[in-house]
Amino acid sequence: MSATVQNVDLHCHSTVSDGVLTPSEIAARAKANGVDLWALTDHDEVSGIPQARAAAQDLGLGYVTGVEISVTWAGKTIHIVGLNFDEKNQGLIDGLAKTRSGRERRAQDMAADLLNKAGLPNTYHGALKYVGNPDLISRSHFARYLVEIGACASVSDAFRHFLTEGKPGYVPHRWATLQEAVGWIRGAGGVAVVAHPGRYDLTPLALDAFFLEFKALGGLAIETVTGSHSLDQYEKFTKIAYQYGFLASRGSDFHSPQDAEVDIGCLSALPQLVRPVWDAWIPA
Repeated sequence: MSATVQNVDLHCHSTVSDGVLTPSEIAARAKANGVDLWALTDHDEVSGIPQARAAAQDLGLGYVTGVEISVTWAGKTIHIVGLNFDEKNQGLIDGLAKTRSGRERRAQDMAADLLNKAGLPNTYHGALKYVGNPDLISRSHFARYLVEIGACASVSDAFRHFLTEGKPGYVPHRWATLQEAVGWIRGAGGVAVVAHPGRYDLTPLALDAFFLEFKALGGLAIETVTGSHSLDQYEKFTKIAYQYGFLASRGSDFHSPQDAEVDIGCLSALPQLVRPVWDAWIPA
């Protein structure tokens, strides 16, 4: 398989979490865009995997299981992607349920903050229209509603003005620990990957401490080529992956056709300097 795997996308989101396409619709889009190997990585949830797997099999699309786990580290929210694991592992299932708990309360607090500080009413119920399940409500759902009502021009504009730290509508949440997230993934037989490391507001010293802890816990890879990185960050984090001995992952972080920085399957190739993460499960 490794000889034929060329276009790999191991990070995207469906309607199960904060995307706008169903798992089968994303599979079809990935296939149409020439993807050879794909993973659906919904936030803190694996219930979309059966549909994703079935759609991939019907399309002849290579598939591995995936999830993106929210982690609190040094007061910052960081995302850890799990790949190629047993989604029926009870430790993982219980851990994800624990991580999801509290999203609804946080969302209600966000709505209250948006009303009190920005005069925007009914944002909780507006956001719910985009998710349906309060257990999975996120900032992206609020962002889409703010665009709908004309408060913002785009989802990225909504994050910039209302949903990031220090802005009305931002409410911190205590997620899983790094040790828990990596432990759940490894316990289910999977590979732990740092998602889009260029997005985190960490000093070089803090980033070094994070990578060393992640590696000590058994983390194997970081995303280097991702839709959430700029072109110069491709090079920066490729060098970092090589420096720390991490495998490199590639994923668009696709959420919707309207908001995508990069469409699924349309990223640059991984540089030859690093070994791809799929080497961890695909024999040479």
